[in-house]
Amino acid sequence: MTDPIANETTAQAAEAPATTAAATPAPAPATPDDELRAALNRVRTEVGKAVVGQDGAVTGLIIALLTRGHVLLEGVPGVAKTLLVRTLSRTLQLDTRRLQFTPDLMPGDVTGSLAYDPRSGEFAFREGPVFTNILLADEINRTPPKTQSALLEAMEERQVSADGVTRPLPDPFMVAATQNPIEYEGTYALPEAQLDRFLLKLVLDVPEREAEVSLLRRHADGFDPHDLAAAGVTPVLGADELAAARRAAAAVRVEDDVLGYLVDLARATRRSPSMRLGVSPRGTTGLLAAAKAWAWLTGFESLTPDHVQAMLLPVWRHRVQLRPEAELEGVSVDQVLRGIAQQVQVPL
Repeated sequence: MTDPIANETTAQAAEAPATTAAATPAPAPATPDDELRAALNRVRTEVGKAVVGQDGAVTGLIIALLTRGHVLLEGVPGVAKTLLVRTLSRTLQLDTRRLQFTPDLMPGDVTGSLAYDPRSGEFAFREGPVFTNILLADEINRTPPKTQSALLEAMEERQVSADGVTRPLPDPFMVAATQNPIEYEGTYALPEAQLDRFLLKLVLDVPEREAEVSLLRRHADGFDPHDLAAAGVTPVLGADELAAARRAAAAVRVEDDVLGYLVDLARATRRSPSMRLGVSPRGTTGLLAAAKAWAWLTGFESLTPDHVQAMLLPVWRHRVQLRPEAELEGVSVDQVLRGIAQQVQVPL
């Protein structure tokens, strides 16, 4: 995912007409929404003190938090997937737990389980690491599907059921899962039902040359990724402000023609000759929520087709499947989705 916030800001600045100092109107007073957007922009700045070259992924994580969604981060080892999530949680003052997924991990190791208490002589539920604000599920595709499925109820219902009792998870709650590309040894492909629970799939590439040089300069100057406080990463806002931003993003207006455009895009994936599996209704609602959050982040009060197009790939790339013949031809999911976006008529 590219960094749409930076691109949008640059484009708007380039199109702004030149004015003289005398004709410049007084700036309007900042609204509560403006202050929240500014705070989230500072979050991006703080994360950048520890993570280099992954601005788009930072944007995606913020959008997921605004929409109560979950994120799948894919990339080769060493591109700062784990550091990215740890740094973001520090800037938002959210509780975070990291769980390393391994082939021998059991479902109870994720959600919790009943344990005997010798003092009371009874069994009591011991909460698992899922009881947190941000669960960093590290290398989720290195554990078998049975353990992966232990997260399904938590991700969808935001609760854990054990021994006939339903226990709510904290709010906010987000799963930020990392995975290596499936070609790597010792990985399991995530089931379709599990993939569909993730709002976004963000692909983290190796940084460009300039960004990697900047990264090395930081390490040469003594940067320690395990000591974020020493790196100068400071908290920016908390759960209450995040909840207010979430409500503001949900209030973005959506016209019927934009809703129709979104449905036309989804139906096009189901009819595409390159697709074995198109986008489900859950995928359309996910794209709507993510596009509304992106519209709010960029200062819009109503949704436009541009916002839908900006979020199309990260929301849908993991929800569709190519036909075998398309894969043999070397076609990628992103290429097919881009082609569909170009073919579907955009409302005026």
